[in-house]
Amino acid sequence: MRLVADMIRGQKVSKALGILRYQPQAGAALLEKLLLSAVANWQQKNENERAEDADLYVKTIFVDGGRMLKRLRPAPQGRGHRIRKRSNHVTIIVESAATGLTVAPEVSTENAE
Repeated sequence: MRLVADMIRGQKVSKALGILRYQPQAGAALLEKLLLSAVANWQQKNENERAEDADLYVKTIFVDGGRMLKRLRPAPQGRGHRIRKRSNHVTIIVESAATGLTVAPEVSTENAE
């Protein structure tokens, strides 16, 4: 999920949606849906502006670890191996280029899983 999020950080929304649409990773479809939701929330907040004219871009996106479901899988000789089913929390902030300063893509030094 973090690898896909790094691809769209600092991009315009239309370009980010294009990137997400053709990525083979499973997280790309989820991020595309989340980005569309963020644009809809921006439209609700700014009713007097159109999203097409506002030149929206992805100001901030980050992925935090979420809840982990712990399960046991049967193993040989009566043992059990622990299975960790991970989830995450994604935060996207969308802003208009007219209200913000010039946009420079941010470089992340975080190691992705």
